[in-house]
Amino acid sequence: MQQGQGVRRILGRPAGAPKAWAAARMAAAACVLLLGVSALAGCAQQAVAAQSVQLGTAYVAVPSTGDVTSAYMVIRNNGPADRLISARTSDGGHVTFSEPSRAGDRVMRSVPDIGIPADSLLRLSPDGSHLLITGAGPMKGGTLITLTLTFAKSGTMSVQADVTNPESGGSSYFLN
Repeated sequence: MQQGQGVRRILGRPAGAPKAWAAARMAAAACVLLLGVSALAGCAQQAVAAQSVQLGTAYVAVPSTGDVTSAYMVIRNNGPADRLISARTSDGGHVTFSEPSRAGDRVMRSVPDIGIPADSLLRLSPDGSHLLITGAGPMKGGTLITLTLTFAKSGTMSVQADVTNPESGGSSYFLN
C-alpha cells in the first residue's frame, strides 16, 4: 500500500478514486443547498401570504331572537386573491357564510366560502357577504368575542369583535 492510501481508506473513500469522491461530495452539497433554498422560498411565500390579509373593525349583532346572529367586519387584502374558508367564535356555535342571492337582493343564501379579491377592501355587511352564527353561547352587548378566520392562502388569524346592537346605535361599524 502506498503512503496516503491507508489514510484515504480509513476516512471512508476508496483509494485511487479521488475525483469520483470529490464529485459525489459536490453533488451532495448541491442537493443540500437546493433543499435549503426551496424550504426558505416556501417559508417566505407563506409569510408574504399571511401578511397580505389584515382584519379590521369587527362586530357581532346581539341575537334578537333565539340563538342566531351575524358577524360583520372589514378585511383588507394587500396581496393576491384569497378565500375565507372557515370561521369559529370563542362563544362556540356554528359559523356559516351568507351572501345575497343576486346583486341588490335581500334574500340570502349559504355559500361554502367568501372570495377576497386581490388588492381590495372587503366589508362584510348585512346586505352583502357576512358570517351567520348559530347555536353560540349567550352574547351580551358591550362584551367582546373572538372570531377566528381561516383563509385558503393566508392561514388562520383572529380578531376581537364587539357584541353590539347596531339598531340602537351601538356600533360605529358602518362609519369605518
